[in-house]
Amino acid sequence: MADQFNVLILNNVSQNGLKRMGERFACAKEVAQPDAILLRSADLHSVDIAKSVLAIGRAGSGTNNIPVKAMSERGVPVFNAPGANANAVKELVLAGMLLAARNIGGALKFVAALDPADPEMEKKVEGGKKTYAGYELSGHTLGVIGLGKIGCLVADAAIKLGMNVIGYDPEITVDAAWSLPSQVRKANSLAEVLKGSHFLTLHVPLVDATRKMINADSLAQMKHGAVLLNFSREGVADEAAVLAALDSKQLSTYVCDFPSAHVNNHPKVIALPHLGASTGEAEENCAVMVADQVRDYLLDGNIVNSVNFPTVVMPRESAFRIAIANANVPNMLGQISTAMAEAKLNIHNMMNKSKKDIAYTLVDVDSKVPKKVVDAIVRIEGVLSVRYLPQDA
Repeated sequence: MADQFNVLILNNVSQNGLKRMGERFACAKEVAQPDAILLRSADLHSVDIAKSVLAIGRAGSGTNNIPVKAMSERGVPVFNAPGANANAVKELVLAGMLLAARNIGGALKFVAALDPADPEMEKKVEGGKKTYAGYELSGHTLGVIGLGKIGCLVADAAIKLGMNVIGYDPEITVDAAWSLPSQVRKANSLAEVLKGSHFLTLHVPLVDATRKMINADSLAQMKHGAVLLNFSREGVADEAAVLAALDSKQLSTYVCDFPSAHVNNHPKVIALPHLGASTGEAEENCAVMVADQVRDYLLDGNIVNSVNFPTVVMPRESAFRIAIANANVPNMLGQISTAMAEAKLNIHNMMNKSKKDIAYTLVDVDSKVPKKVVDAIVRIEGVLSVRYLPQDA
């Protein structure tokens, strides 16, 4: 194990997060041969990522700015911080619903256009306010697509505001299911949510299955005059279809966190400048979470919240540990065990898990692991990376 790990920092990652890395980690904005990279929004797709990189940590939830597939092929886990910015996004979704329901944007522009020196200003205020009369959220139905941490928090907050909530997520996790308020009516299909919602909020990742999930067909199923909120990813909603629905009054308002040449300045669009996670608290939470995860991986090989590797956490029962990433193919464990047995190493504890095409194994042994054993495992076809992690380096 390295005496010191060099961490390349891209973007402004919270110092409170970086401090958690500890004395064995040197963090800098310029590192020739980094052991890890921590970043927020920097685009790594066009960057030549050094061969020395063992892990990448994104202080946020989305990893579209990271070449995850290429890192998987190198045996490099990519970590993120799901849920760390959930409260910030939840609060902005609530603000978005209120902006739409109470016509706050138009009302602000109306007041800003008044001349404070005009002796008729008060009269004009009273005469103009009726144009911006809105409605209350209580009693209306909110549809939540995606019931992860953010979706669950939004659902809970909406219920406390007196709203009815329908939720849909075909891939809901056990943890999310436990977090979901019991008052949420769980829909069996996307169509069921679309048809029953006055407000629809999206909280899904941008993958092939969700790209343009909200399109002309799905918008046609929604209640006339519904409000669509997208604080997920721009590509989840088909902008052309959304604008057509606004123009036909099928939608009353589109609230999103993604300004673009298409939606900007449309009178029924409320576009915010990527404010979802833009709070000091969220940025710090994300940095702390991802720093802890990368540190734990580099020191002990444990993996939590990786988008391309399985979750593998094994408490230390020996000072001598090997971490192995490999293609998820048959007989890998057998070959790894054989290499250790031939060197007369006693396996004290072992954990192996897989995620799609990647498998990951932690092995604690009772004695020091010779370099020739590590080299033998490296030579096994399908092995992507091998790290020897003695506790007292």
